[in-house]
Amino acid sequence: MTDPDTTAAPDPRDEAAARGLVDALETLRARLGALRLPLETPGVGAARADLHQAVDQLDDYLLPRLRAERAPLLVVVGGSTGAGKSTLVNSLLGEPVSAPGVLRPTTRAPVLVHHPLDARWFTTDRVLPGLARVTSSGRLPDTPPTGAEGAAALRLVASEALPQGLALLDAPDIDSVETANRELSAQLLGAADLWLFVTTAARYADAVPWDLLGQAARRRAQVAIVLDRVDPGAEVVADDLRRMTVEHGLGDARVFVLGEAAEQGPGALVDGLLPEAAVAEVATWLSGLGGDPEARARVIAATRDGVVDDLVRRAVALAETADGQEVADARLRDAVRRYHAEALEQVEVATSDGALLRSEVLARWQDFVGTGEFFRSVEAGVGRVRDAVVRFFRGRPKEAPQVEQAIAHGLESVILDAAEQAAERTFAAWRSDGAGAALLDGLDLARVPAALRTEVAEQIRGWQEDVLALVREQGESRRGTARAVSFGVNALGVSLMVIVFASTAGLTGAEIGIAGGTAIVAQKLLEAVFGDEAVRRLAAQAKERLNGRVDAVLRGQAARYTAQLDALGTQETGADGVRDAAHRVAAAARAERAARSVPTEGVTRPWSGGLLRGAGTFRAPEAPAGPGEPPTADEAAPARRGGWWSRRRSRREEGDR
Repeated sequence: MTDPDTTAAPDPRDEAAARGLVDALETLRARLGALRLPLETPGVGAARADLHQAVDQLDDYLLPRLRAERAPLLVVVGGSTGAGKSTLVNSLLGEPVSAPGVLRPTTRAPVLVHHPLDARWFTTDRVLPGLARVTSSGRLPDTPPTGAEGAAALRLVASEALPQGLALLDAPDIDSVETANRELSAQLLGAADLWLFVTTAARYADAVPWDLLGQAARRRAQVAIVLDRVDPGAEVVADDLRRMTVEHGLGDARVFVLGEAAEQGPGALVDGLLPEAAVAEVATWLSGLGGDPEARARVIAATRDGVVDDLVRRAVALAETADGQEVADARLRDAVRRYHAEALEQVEVATSDGALLRSEVLARWQDFVGTGEFFRSVEAGVGRVRDAVVRFFRGRPKEAPQVEQAIAHGLESVILDAAEQAAERTFAAWRSDGAGAALLDGLDLARVPAALRTEVAEQIRGWQEDVLALVREQGESRRGTARAVSFGVNALGVSLMVIVFASTAGLTGAEIGIAGGTAIVAQKLLEAVFGDEAVRRLAAQAKERLNGRVDAVLRGQAARYTAQLDALGTQETGADGVRDAAHRVAAAARAERAARSVPTEGVTRPWSGGLLRGAGTFRAPEAPAGPGEPPTADEAAPARRGGWWSRRRSRREEGDR
């Protein structure tokens, strides 16, 4: 027979498989921590809550449990407001360690009761690392303990009444009026090896508990339910509760019934404790788990496996939600790109079809070149071109800037109008999209900013300087025209601007007969100085530089929108990494379970310590116990002397002597 005080040597295959599972879970934890779900896409609210719960369960339970297989079985006692959780815990221990009361919420700070020899398992951050620890005696403190920042702390209480290897955690109310209490309760339940839910005959059908129990069923967590305050003759309530457990996927959950008479009449509370007979069945079952290493190991493994499987499911679902975030990001960016590309095209058309060569620009140009003598001089032949150009440049030095200004004003209006339309269209597209509408809150993006006019004016001045630079460079490359260029850089530059606005490729003659021959005059002037091919090249270069500057302006306006997405990082959420990590966890879990040895005595630490109050006094019905059931009647009834309970009582009696 195996010595109960000897720990079995671990199987190297078990250890390697367990390490592989821990490594895979750590990778998944890192990728879940980096997952981003900031956009308001369908179902994202539930996904964010699920992400938070998944990370908490990894940190609070799964990774700590895998790293410390021999840690005590943690039973979290949870339930609705006023269900009697704290009274039950105190009654099982035989001393008031958790404060019940008439004020709601009652349990403000969680209380974890453990055997003295198990203290080191809980004083470190092995489990629930985010909660501060406060160590105290069994006597209730005057005020609830808090951590360094005022948050509720985990109060640790050592008690000889517990078997070594078993710990009870009294959690805050799951339906507390205080949000922090509800969130803490859910976090603590997620860290449990075993959930002990306490409800009452009046509230057992409430929605909130069943929401949490439904989550437990999906995770295949080990659950037991205590039905408190059942009136004599109202056993039908217990039957209905058992029916509901089956409907919610918890058919294997053990149901304990505490009668209302336990708190009234002859069985009333004594010093705040329920009579031993009232808690005997629960105490017997829990003490049996605490005293049986194999039973503890089975409960721990069942809950842990269920959590791993549920975590894989959650992670895959979260990756799909993150995919939706990337789709929404792309959709919003496409609206920005499309409408600002249309604005650029709008400017390109307006600066190529001759529209700018009307109105003020036309008037200033005609003042500058006229339509008679100069044009006839240019048409007369190449032999007299240079003399005509030189005379022209010398005679009209002050009128070119007026044309430049008219061009600048017209171009500014075209660009501002296009930018305004792009802003309005993009705003409308985002506002009609749930993901985009949330990003617009508090931002004035429907109109272009007032500073845009100044920016556009600067870009236009820059472009006009670009055009003059092109003319200078071309003149320097042709010695025969250098003198003419030296007299009329501005005039030649203005002429080049006119050609740009008349044609994208420097078309000649009748092909650009726009605005009363305006472009033809400019074309002839430049051809007389530089030649046909040079004029075509200069026009194309000038047009390209104008488009580049307009594009820079519009990209800056588009960035007002895309910056909102860039700040959220939704272009790359990390969905693929989470999905890959989830698949790795699933594979590692299969390998770990395949390599897992059959639990033997000593896998968890063998029994030592006390028994919960009333344990062993419950006489179970004459029926064989199923998996996870409490000891049979032979084991539970001390009068029968035999089985585990008899051996336990014999040891205790020998110790007393």
